[in-house]
Amino acid sequence: MSLERDPRRARFLDDPLAIRAMAHPVRLELRALLGREGPMTAAEAARRLGISQALTSHHLRQLAKYDFVEPAPSKDNRERPWRLVSTSQSWRGAELTPEGDAAVSVLEQLLAERALDQLATWQRQRPAEEPNWREHTGIDHTGVYLTADELADVAGRMADLLQRYVDERPIDDKSTRPPGSRHVQFTRIVTVSPPVPAEEER
Repeated sequence: MSLERDPRRARFLDDPLAIRAMAHPVRLELRALLGREGPMTAAEAARRLGISQALTSHHLRQLAKYDFVEPAPSKDNRERPWRLVSTSQSWRGAELTPEGDAAVSVLEQLLAERALDQLATWQRQRPAEEPNWREHTGIDHTGVYLTADELADVAGRMADLLQRYVDERPIDDKSTRPPGSRHVQFTRIVTVSPPVPAEEER
């Protein structure tokens, strides 16, 4: 979900076709790469991702078809760089239709799998990291009984903690990154257990 408040940078996705277009491992990686590094050509992106330029070009065109990326200004006419149209997306509410629910489920599953891959990469590099980077990473797991209103409050407070950094440091603006900062990713997975039948609560 998006924490961007600038309407020019955030996009609400309510079209299941657009959600499905983004729900592809290579396209998620391309969007993340363009966000971290800024505009780049298909050839540059292919080298960074370790895939063919033809495959990279195909996925960039698919992202462009659904307005996730667009051609960026070029230094000369020989290269064709791409840039993000929006830096974050929100699809809250899109799951209220059967088509939207199916598309959102696929996207969320891919995002969860991507987060697990990133966790595995971090676990491999973590032993060599300084303590101040190691100590606040990994997985925390907490179970607690909340009402729906309390859940909304907790989720809002968690978002608020990150909001100032999202506002101050747009993901694709390298000039706002303070010295010593590194790309940190937060993936929040929130699930709710089924209600307990009344007779089992007694």
